[in-house]
Amino acid sequence: MQWETPATYEFLIPGRIIFGWGRRQEVGRWAAQLGRRATIIYGSPLFAQQGLLDELAERLCHDGVTTLRMERIEHEPLVADVDRLAQLLRQDGVGPGDLLVAVGGGSAIDLAKAVAAMAVQPEGLSVQEYLEGVGRGYQLRQPPLPVLAMPTTAGTGAEATKNAVISSYDPPFKRSLRDDRLMPRLAVVDPELTVSVPAAVTAASGMDAITQLIESYISRRAQPIPQALCVQGLQMGWSALPVAFRNPTDRQARSRMAHAALLSGMALANSGLGLAHGVAAALGVHAQVPHGLACAMLLPTALRVNAQVRQIELADLAHLVLRLPGPLSAEAAVQALIEAVEELCIQLGLPQRLSQVGVRPEQIPAIVQDSYGSSMKGNPRDVPEAELAALLEALL
Repeated sequence: MQWETPATYEFLIPGRIIFGWGRRQEVGRWAAQLGRRATIIYGSPLFAQQGLLDELAERLCHDGVTTLRMERIEHEPLVADVDRLAQLLRQDGVGPGDLLVAVGGGSAIDLAKAVAAMAVQPEGLSVQEYLEGVGRGYQLRQPPLPVLAMPTTAGTGAEATKNAVISSYDPPFKRSLRDDRLMPRLAVVDPELTVSVPAAVTAASGMDAITQLIESYISRRAQPIPQALCVQGLQMGWSALPVAFRNPTDRQARSRMAHAALLSGMALANSGLGLAHGVAAALGVHAQVPHGLACAMLLPTALRVNAQVRQIELADLAHLVLRLPGPLSAEAAVQALIEAVEELCIQLGLPQRLSQVGVRPEQIPAIVQDSYGSSMKGNPRDVPEAELAALLEALL
């Protein structure tokens, strides 16, 4: 692999990362450095049923952080979710000394980041007015409340990103609230929290991380530090994901996947993504396809679309990740990578056709139209609407 000397770059990451099996037990003392009153947003009901929510509240209280509210999110966050919770926090008089603690997958963490921002904006407007491409282009005037993120899935990397993805079904859109200050002040990544995740979620969220690592590596906005992180993340995650899928209690596999997902978040926050994520957002809005699953289904297509313009980079990844035997041409190495991605998805029991997840032919035009957001702007080459429509029709 040949590395070019970068002319200039920037790199943004969480203020502090606490990584390790069981390290959630330290959350109280770290949270106390951010504030004295916490709103907890969590995802899976298992977190409460297994007593982990009470454990979290007790550890916060032990270190002098009281709990203001506990809110559960059962779906990808909607405009209405952000607006409702931001208004509740404003009524509670949030301000200096308050923080948001997010425990869950990307939905819980993104909701917490958005609420942390909107609860303190003086205008009191809907978050929709601040979203990319759909509102009035408002910018955050006041810095968001601090966010402490504790991921319970190894996938989105939302604990290390500077945006919050917010959806709406009427009108249909999925767009980001984006600001460098949305980056969590603290990420507590405890791989043990992912052990109880269902196999299907492990598979889909894991493929989300794999897709992020590959797309960030070849993005037209690719940067040197994220590319280096992508290589390590892929080398760890590629072999760990099927093990975690088959044996959910495997400590090494869960730790490797949690680390890979964290690196994928750092990578996308600094280098962007590509076609698979662009289309995945539209599939979520128009066909309610879960995000990670949509990414997995689109990744082989995205690789084929970009194979010629990123042949050297993809060939390098193929050799580094797959450890291909003997000398191969760059074209053959890229083909091997595409086939390996398809085989990995089959191993994980993921559907291969869009029709299997409820996408109908008549939805394709709307899906195409709404695929050209921030993620698609990072794709290595431009993909005209007619070409994208043909690609999606071939996947039905």
